[in-house]
Amino acid sequence: MLSFSGSLKVFVAVEPCDMRRSFNGLHDAVSTRLMEDPKSGSIYAFTNKRRTLLKILYWDGSGLWILAKRLERGTFSWPKGTDIRDGKLRLNSTALAFLLDGIDMRDGCRRPWYEVT
Repeated sequence: MLSFSGSLKVFVAVEPCDMRRSFNGLHDAVSTRLMEDPKSGSIYAFTNKRRTLLKILYWDGSGLWILAKRLERGTFSWPKGTDIRDGKLRLNSTALAFLLDGIDMRDGCRRPWYEVT
């Protein structure tokens, strides 16, 4: 499990993203689509259309990190594009942990794909 400080800003791109993008492509998406500074020290999360792949872009002060998670089954619980303005949603670090751990933020239940081992 990843853990981040409680004061860390987390932004989720609501619309799907081309997951072939890497450092430069995600950096560009943060700048142009989300209208944020990729080097601000915030976390930026992206997913594909099927919601089976998640990528995170993070600047740690010396370079960019890309973290990726591909689900073998099931989908991530992702906010709907019609509910959000400016194409992004700000979350706290706890909500990001819920998203990564398979907890549906709408009803607080684990997604069916999540198994405790």
